[in-house]
Amino acid sequence: MLRFIRHQPPFILLMLASALLMMAPAMHAARLGDWLIARTFLYHGMFVVILAVMLAIGLEGRASIGTQRAERPGSGSSGDGTVPKSLRENQLVSLLLAYLILPAVLALPFTHVVPSITWVQGYFEMLSSLTTTGATVFDPAWDLAEPLHLWRGIVGWLGGFMFLVAALAILEPLKLGGFELQATIGASAAPNRKVRSGSLQSNERILRYAQLVIVPYAVLTAALTLGLVLAGDRSLVAVMHAMGTLATSGITPLQSYAHAGSGHPGEVLVFIFFFAAVTQKSMTRLFRRDILAVGGLDPEVKLALVCISLVTGLLFLRHFLGAVDVEDQQNWQSAMRAIWGTGFGVLSFLTTTGYESQDWEAARNWSGLSTPGFVLLGLCVMGGGIATTAGGVKLLRVYALYKHGAREMGRLIHPNSVGGSGITARRIRREGAAIAWLFLMLFLIGIAFTLLALTAAGQDFEAAMALSIAMLTNTGPASFVLTDTVIFAQMSDVTYAILSAAMIFGRLEALVVIALFNPNFWRA
Repeated sequence: MLRFIRHQPPFILLMLASALLMMAPAMHAARLGDWLIARTFLYHGMFVVILAVMLAIGLEGRASIGTQRAERPGSGSSGDGTVPKSLRENQLVSLLLAYLILPAVLALPFTHVVPSITWVQGYFEMLSSLTTTGATVFDPAWDLAEPLHLWRGIVGWLGGFMFLVAALAILEPLKLGGFELQATIGASAAPNRKVRSGSLQSNERILRYAQLVIVPYAVLTAALTLGLVLAGDRSLVAVMHAMGTLATSGITPLQSYAHAGSGHPGEVLVFIFFFAAVTQKSMTRLFRRDILAVGGLDPEVKLALVCISLVTGLLFLRHFLGAVDVEDQQNWQSAMRAIWGTGFGVLSFLTTTGYESQDWEAARNWSGLSTPGFVLLGLCVMGGGIATTAGGVKLLRVYALYKHGAREMGRLIHPNSVGGSGITARRIRREGAAIAWLFLMLFLIGIAFTLLALTAAGQDFEAAMALSIAMLTNTGPASFVLTDTVIFAQMSDVTYAILSAAMIFGRLEALVVIALFNPNFWRA
């Protein structure tokens, strides 16, 4: 049985995992006495299992042939960590197909239970959850059944887990997804003691990383769920906010996260767990050696702390000056709530989650100022750490650009100076910054093309700008920071297609998409 699973494409394994996860909303619906939803998820889960087994049987012979070819001498499957050509192609294509096809499978019970939404809307809803974007076609006032909310949260949680495994098992050996910076500084040369870089036959590497990632991922989710329940949240709300935090999907069964019953204690817990999306070491150091060290400090955490402090201070100063105009600057209780609400929102959007503190509205009421939308969108573009569930440009790339900019400014003052800090720092300032700049330009081009496409599809400029950044950074709640005219339920099928393409492009990142369409990649 294990040998049969090892030789199946990742997409088949994801279908089986999806069918298994469908039992959770089925059991929850049965507990609530909603037998229609319970039967729907149960029957569709069984159907997906049968479909996956049939596909697996049909592909078994082909997978065995591919494995035999990969294991032949000269096929590139050596113990030095080189990725065989056939496996490299299959893995990236399988990852792309998972984001293209799996949402259609996940949407089957959803569209059956909610006949008022179209198949395209159901597909968009599930793709948004799977890419951890969190945009939804359902209005907050929609009385959606709890099992359906739970399914949205589970799909988002599955999407976060899927990307973590893909980043470590597929993108890292190919030096993509942020790991290309490590190739320039030579940090990835150290062998992995848990998962050998040469053990790439069939799905061995993917399965091993899945086994290693699921433990800390599930334990952290369970720990946060327990903490939120003790803080006062209902069980469903607690588990969905825990899954939304660890996966950075921002999915909530409430009208907004600010309505959570856990209050400030729950927000403190969520704030702490946000740091799991700031650096790859938050989870990977639990089961493997550190694969990045710059000066003994984690540059992603360091940069995140600087951003949180600086942006929170500037936004608080903005609110404080606004409070002067309304003669409420002496209200220190409101001032402290403004600081907390601002800091929580800054880290939430930096990790591309999008949860808002209950004090964020209080801060705006205290100052009488509107939401600083472009500041929040800028945080989304910066994004979280590499090999995490966060989207955006990623902090390590921003760190490389910062180091290069600081060095160039220093050379303006001392043109003949020699940069210090060793060969590692010099490489990240040079080769690392060049790659980071290339990715940033590709990311901005992606925003421009998405913006043009959305405006051509009928969206106004502000809505198109917010939607472009929100989809490419996988931060669904960011769609509403510039305007209130965004209504996902009333969009055309063409707009859904544009947004879906942007979400996949943002989740896979530009360099991965370019690698798939690069002829040299297939010939190598």
